[in-house]
Amino acid sequence: MKLYTYDPAPNPRRLNLFMQHKGIEIETQQIDIMAGEQWGDDFRAINPECTLPTLVLDDGSILTEVIGICTYLEELYPDKPLLGATPAEKARVISWDHKLFVGLMMSIASMLRNKSEAFRDRALPGALDVPQIPELVDRGQLMLQDILPKLDAHLGENTWMAGDNMTFADIDLMVSVGFMAWVKQSVPEDCANLKDWYERVTTQLG
Repeated sequence: MKLYTYDPAPNPRRLNLFMQHKGIEIETQQIDIMAGEQWGDDFRAINPECTLPTLVLDDGSILTEVIGICTYLEELYPDKPLLGATPAEKARVISWDHKLFVGLMMSIASMLRNKSEAFRDRALPGALDVPQIPELVDRGQLMLQDILPKLDAHLGENTWMAGDNMTFADIDLMVSVGFMAWVKQSVPEDCANLKDWYERVTTQLG
């Protein structure tokens, strides 16, 4: 296997934290998205969608979605499970992964990609040229204001996002909270439970 990634970016960071916690080591090549290396012919030949991370399996096939890569690796490396140990836990982790990706990660990404000059005509991930829509910045802000208090309330009643133990859902949220700084946002002061959880999870994951 070989992993193509860019460590500072949010989606690669989700996978990197997953692998670090489980002690998984894979041959890795950094693709510098700030230098536009993902658009080059060499990487485009590997993943025509030009997205990261991309995992090339031993048979030459590729996996390009973080949750898919993590599911595959969890099967290969079952110790220290992060996707749940029981059917109910697995369902909760996947449910939270979806909620957090759509409701939080994509909200932040929408704010960034529809405002930053670096993403002009690249408002969506992938190889397609997509113009920026400035109004989506405001929508992303509204979505943040909606979801953060809900997460705070949830963490007021639960130590971890999806059960009694830290899971990939906690990695998702940790990375998303860090990603907020990219659009000059932060956890509101009145979200004390979320702040306490963040200290707890960063102690676990570093």
